[in-house]
Amino acid sequence: MPFPSSPRARSGPRRRSLLAAAPAALLVAGCSAESENSETGGSRPSAADRARAHAVRESQDLAARYDAVVAAHPKLAERLRPLRAEVVRHAEAFGGAVKAPSSPSPSVSSPSVSSPSVSSPSVSSPSASSSGSGAASSMPSAAAVPAKEKDALAELAAAEREIADARTRALVDAPGELARLLASVAAAGAAHVYLLTEAGR
Repeated sequence: MPFPSSPRARSGPRRRSLLAAAPAALLVAGCSAESENSETGGSRPSAADRARAHAVRESQDLAARYDAVVAAHPKLAERLRPLRAEVVRHAEAFGGAVKAPSSPSPSVSSPSVSSPSVSSPSVSSPSASSSGSGAASSMPSAAAVPAKEKDALAELAAAEREIADARTRALVDAPGELARLLASVAAAGAAHVYLLTEAGR
């Protein structure tokens, strides 16, 4: 009995489909993580709590970087807005928040200039080293933005890739539901890398 032929797969992911798939995955993983967090007792934060707090800081730093790039290169605003909004959802999925973008006046500089990361004070957490990832601590200041749009996009892609890789490593030691959330957010970050790289061409 002949089987019906399957339709030919499309050659690659599309921007709209990549952005549309992530929120649903985050909703499922985020709700599960909240349930898991509510079952953790005691006043001392658990390893999972520390990992979530570190993930929040990473997303806050990344959102600040997006804000700085948009402030330095307003023509990129429409292109970067949906990616930045997803980074905010990542922070919220981990139990944190990101402040609305203000109107900063970032310095436009060479990509080689770096300084300590900028963290939002809205979420307090233990030391970052407990999460097994140092991506946020090594992130340069969001105020230092390359003068060329292409270079600014490349730096955003590199930051997204670094955080996605760190979260992939961290999920190995994370409890089940948190590991699922880390995997979902890491996959979204990898999609951002693709979109930023494509946009930079």
